[in-house]
This record gives sequence, structure tokens and C-alpha cells, in this order.
Amino acid sequence: MDYFAAVRAFVCAAELRSFSKTALEMAVKTSTISRYISELEKDLGIALFNRSTRGLVLTEGGRLFREHAMIALHALDDARQVTSSLNLTPQGVLRVTMPSAFGRRHVVPHLPAFMSRYPDIDLDIVSADETLNLIEARIDVAIRIGVLPDSSLMARRMAPHRRIVCGSPAYFERNGMPRNPEDLAAHNVLRLSLMPDDTWFFIRVDDVHPLPEHEPMPVQLRGRLRADDSDAVLELAIAGCGLALLPTWLASTALCEGRLLHVLPEWEARTGRAEPAIWAVYPPKKIVSSKVRAFVDFYAETFGEPPYWDAGLAFERNP
Repeated sequence: MDYFAAVRAFVCAAELRSFSKTALEMAVKTSTISRYISELEKDLGIALFNRSTRGLVLTEGGRLFREHAMIALHALDDARQVTSSLNLTPQGVLRVTMPSAFGRRHVVPHLPAFMSRYPDIDLDIVSADETLNLIEARIDVAIRIGVLPDSSLMARRMAPHRRIVCGSPAYFERNGMPRNPEDLAAHNVLRLSLMPDDTWFFIRVDDVHPLPEHEPMPVQLRGRLRADDSDAVLELAIAGCGLALLPTWLASTALCEGRLLHVLPEWEARTGRAEPAIWAVYPPKKIVSSKVRAFVDFYAETFGEPPYWDAGLAFERNP
């Protein structure tokens, strides 16, 4: 058995859910695909597919084997690509996923410049607010925001992820402006469903090296409106419906235009105790492909340090 060809046939069949479609994709006979799968199942001692008139469905063993087989195939593909393109520019199809709101504002606008710099890279953009399995979704690189969980994935910090408390001028005219974090408990707060709970944590900006006793200050909030979309929370805040804790990459335009006001600038606000960031995440590989490295380096350079969306905001720590 050609094990390499058999594994490729299995992965392709798992995606297309059909031996005949897999045969067309790989330009071989359907009987060859069937033989490959039968030999793999005999070698592994387990059924990989449940077969029905509706198509192929992976068994539990098939799902496990597919996950690990795709890692191995990606590693072999990367080895071939990296070795064969040592003296070439980055090339190939790059599949990228990112949160929708961040992607619209800070990834898509810079794509023309990226594609001009790297004319041999084709892009497949997947906007998704849920966390995709990079291996199963065949993602080359993901932009993720927040605190990364422990995992086998590789990651590079692209930029800080800062949140600020803000509200519209009309809201503050009606309700007054909070002077310290404790005052927020008396205000109507717009809540984001994606946050773990209705608690915000505050650290003074001038605490460059906070002491252990300077733990983030938690403030319990209340509010009548909750939404699962950050753009919706932004628009509600601009409309004067309450205070919001918004990322600077989302709120910076409204702040510069005066539609929102930044309050408590001497405090850094978070949705949890750990410090979040904006990350580039990619599957674990010994060698990062040149197209992934090109994308990550380009956007790290484009975002800048501090990131361009924080220009003019009061975030510089005092010495």
C-alpha cells in the first residue's frame, strides 16, 4: 500500500464524503480510493467511515485519525514548499480567519497593500466570531483577540488589546460622568454577551509595575441591554443608551469624531484579570511557511507599536 497516497485519499474522502468525488479530485479510479480506505482500515484495525445512501460519515476513530493525518500532511506539504521555495517569494493560497468586526476595520483595508507586496499569494478570508479548529478548517493563520488558552498552537503577539469606558455626550448630560470605577455601579451599562460575566476590572495607568496588593479592582455592573455583537454595542453607546467597555480598535473613530467620550482615562479596564492582546495563531509546525510569515510580519508592521488606532488616546504610562 502507498500509505501516503492512502492517507491523502482518506482526508479527501472525509471532506467530500464520496469515493467517486474523491476519485475525480485525485484523478484515479473509484475502485482505487475504495481499496486505499479498506487497506487503511485493515492496517488500523478500525472502521473509518460509516457508509450510507446519503454519503460517507466519519466514525469516532475516523475523526481522530483525520485530525492527526491532516497535521502530518500539512507538515509534509510545508516541508516541500519551504524546501522548494528557498529562493522564491512567498506564494500559494493563504487561508486566514479573523473576528468579523476587527477584520472589516483593520485587516481588509490593508489587503490591497499586502497583495501588491506579495503578488504570488492568493488569499481566502474567513470572517468568523467563533473559534475555529485550525486543522479541521484548513486555516493557515488566525487573528484572535483576548487571552489565549493553553494549547499546542503557535502564536505571536501582534498588538495590545485595550478597552476603554466610554459613552455619548448626551448620556453624560443626563446621568453625569463617573469619577472613579466604583461610580460605574450606579450607571446603566451596555453588556456584551461574549464576556464571561458582568464584572469589569480596573488597574491604574500609572502603576507601571503593580505590587501584589494592587490587584485589578473588580466592579460589578448592571444594565438593561445585552448584545452578542460588538458593533451593536458601539452603536447603542453612540445612541446614548448606556456606558460601554469598548476596544480602542473599535471605538477610536467615534472618539475622534466626538460621538463618544472616554471616561476614567487614568484607569485601564479589562473584562478579566489577565492582560489580553491581539494574536496571530497558526498550527504547530517546525517551520513556519513563508506565506504565513509574510502575512504576520506585514500586519505586525502595519498595526505598529503602539497600534495606529490608539494614536491620540491617553494610554501612555507615566514614568
